[in-house]
Amino acid sequence: MTLRSAFMSGVFVGIAGFGYLATRDIVGSVLFAFALLGVVHYKLKLYTGSAGFVVPRELGQLALILGGNILGCLAVALLARASAMPLTDAAENFLSARLALGPLRGGLLAIGCGFIMTTAVTFARKGSFFPLLFGVPLFIVCGFPHCVADAFYYLAAPLAFWQANLGSILLFYLAIVLGNFVGCNFYRWVMGSTP
Repeated sequence: MTLRSAFMSGVFVGIAGFGYLATRDIVGSVLFAFALLGVVHYKLKLYTGSAGFVVPRELGQLALILGGNILGCLAVALLARASAMPLTDAAENFLSARLALGPLRGGLLAIGCGFIMTTAVTFARKGSFFPLLFGVPLFIVCGFPHCVADAFYYLAAPLAFWQANLGSILLFYLAIVLGNFVGCNFYRWVMGSTP
């Protein structure tokens, strides 16, 4: 059940990423909130929606969630490749700028995304959805990497981009997964409890 739920979360994020690549503007950033609204409404498993609430014994499940999220993104990335829109080129351009940050800066910026995501999910669990609507565009316009959204962009990018940048992609991706995890847990590490 966890893997299926995580897969569907990846599909939601992939569709939102599809829309963002099609626009690459503030409208796409706002529309991206569709993903988190769907994930929260259906109570699906998303890495950044779960990482701030796990206990150490659940870290293996968190890895399963991320794997399922990536598979869901892959399904939508295949649609992006079939689209008449130049989405693969948009993904390559977007990711070239991401990789230029380097893994240290990317990982540090990813902390901001994790913090925003856990805050938004915490509010949503208490019935307030406004932080979802504002938090998602906020992390996008700030340039804070989201490991699931970035997975979609990587999977939508041309194969030649992967071949030319494989080592950098893997290192950067690991850095943002860890950065998102730190950001997701920042509140409870500082305050001593889950929000």
